[in-house]
Amino acid sequence: MEELSGLAVTDEGIYAAADSGTDDAVRVLDDQCRVTGTLPLPVDPFDVEDLAQADGRLWLSDTGDNAGARTTVALTDMDTGTGAGTLRRLTYPDGAHDAEAILLGSDGVPVLVTKELFGASGIYRPAGALRAEQLPSPGPTALERVGQIGFEPTETPGGPIPFAASTMITGGAVSADGTVVALRTYTDVYLYPAPDGDVVAALTGAEPIRVPMPEQPQGEAIAFTPAGDLLSASEANGGPLPPIRVLYGAEGLVEPGTGSVEVALQVEPGAVIAAGVGAGLVVALGGVLWWRIRSRRRRN
Repeated sequence: MEELSGLAVTDEGIYAAADSGTDDAVRVLDDQCRVTGTLPLPVDPFDVEDLAQADGRLWLSDTGDNAGARTTVALTDMDTGTGAGTLRRLTYPDGAHDAEAILLGSDGVPVLVTKELFGASGIYRPAGALRAEQLPSPGPTALERVGQIGFEPTETPGGPIPFAASTMITGGAVSADGTVVALRTYTDVYLYPAPDGDVVAALTGAEPIRVPMPEQPQGEAIAFTPAGDLLSASEANGGPLPPIRVLYGAEGLVEPGTGSVEVALQVEPGAVIAAGVGAGLVVALGGVLWWRIRSRRRRN
């Protein structure tokens, strides 16, 4: 799990995946972050960069492409009970892209957001707004570009790339009820209101709340819990695997309002989840951690 890049959470547990073809299984964790099982991948992936879940199935976003050389990318659905799954290939309308964020909203339409070193990130979905389960196997299905998104640099520390770490999109998640959309960079999380469940409309038209995160060496994974909290995880990037952190009440931060948001969140001992190597993942013990959040909404 040194290259932990994707998380998904259901009532049954936490699911974790690694990228760059470094792992052949999804790890299943309990609410104390102990590994309780593995689900072998149903296909041989190229680079799984994110996870989403819906209706008892995981969706593996095999969309990583650091070299910009893939002619197709893929989504693979996976039954959490049996591990069975189906490959569904996708093609971009404008050449190869590296994408590390999948957003699967309440309408079931998968949305991919690309990771760009320079310039805005593209927002893509299947042409005709096909639901994920409607995508033919093996495909490919054409994607359509439906918007773009970009973030201003921040001073939040973290990430492997100086200066650009705060603008590169490395993961995404949608709340259980579909009303909050989250994108993350290596350093910050952006929370968007989506009251009608429209992911694309939220990303292209809503004003987000920015949440600076505790420093992570290569943070790429986020996932909402059914209760509306947000988990945030990082790759090891050559060191020990960092804790999976919990942002309690993340969903509630995007309630309508203007001006600044300043929240001090106290995480009780045991609520910070640490990732261990080899034996699996265990709960970290220790003192109280404060994750202090300062974010500001721009007034129109």
